[in-house]
Amino acid sequence: MNPGITPKSIALLFPVVVVLYLAVFYGIEHVRHRKGPWEVDFQTNADGAPRILVSQASIGLEQMAILFHTETASNATGHVSFDQVRRPVPFGRVLYEDLTFLPGVVTFDLFGHEIELLPRVLIANKQKIRWRSGGVLDLWPTNKLPEPPKPPKGGRW
Repeated sequence: MNPGITPKSIALLFPVVVVLYLAVFYGIEHVRHRKGPWEVDFQTNADGAPRILVSQASIGLEQMAILFHTETASNATGHVSFDQVRRPVPFGRVLYEDLTFLPGVVTFDLFGHEIELLPRVLIANKQKIRWRSGGVLDLWPTNKLPEPPKPPKGGRW
């Protein structure tokens, strides 16, 4: 007669389950982080006119500039790597971020302009714009949406 589960079978099965669990966990974490985060430099010129420079290595994007004409930013400049949620930004505010699988999605309200960083396309004020390394996107007050951008409903924002 077979006694079923014995202490010996548990002692042999436990390390196998732990190794499989760790392999799956670290495999998923590798897939989540392998493409890297959005890298955004928040800058101002001597007159205080703000701009951001967006980079993302896995999509081959380097330093695409978004300029905010006739706006001023008195806050400090800085570099933000969106590898974790709720990173503070030097100016504007983050409306939404989904960083489950990097680079993820980050949506900003910058001086009344809605800027959304997606791996396939940049969306500025609901208009799709192709990513271009070294490219420049000029935003003027006339480009703003009729209603200011708002965080999604039902979210934690």
